[in-house]
Amino acid sequence: MKQIQEVLQQYEQVLNASDANAALELYSSDPIFMPQFAPAQVGRDAVLDTYKQIFQTIQLQVKFTIHEVEAMGEFAYARTSSSGTATILADNKTTSEGNNEMFIFKQENGNWKIHRYLFASSQASN
Repeated sequence: MKQIQEVLQQYEQVLNASDANAALELYSSDPIFMPQFAPAQVGRDAVLDTYKQIFQTIQLQVKFTIHEVEAMGEFAYARTSSSGTATILADNKTTSEGNNEMFIFKQENGNWKIHRYLFASSQASN
């Protein structure tokens, strides 16, 4: 699914650019974002606020690898992994970053949008 792969590439770019508004534009009209170690963020306002908070805390430089994509009608899923670095802005300390991700997409107005997103670290805690 080329369109979904393009959305994932755009998502990688907006994460690396720390652009919360651009991240939100990739989401559906009723998204849920489930970050690790945090409650689910339900709705566009909550998702936007969470990305703003993340980008005020860290600067990401990550690369996504797409492992599988499958569409079923107006829904699709993608399983990815990512790796790179996260720089903590408070002390400018850079650490390695790696996650497994599951995206559920929904087609809205002919475009694939991130509808549900969950990630978990693929690296052991320090």
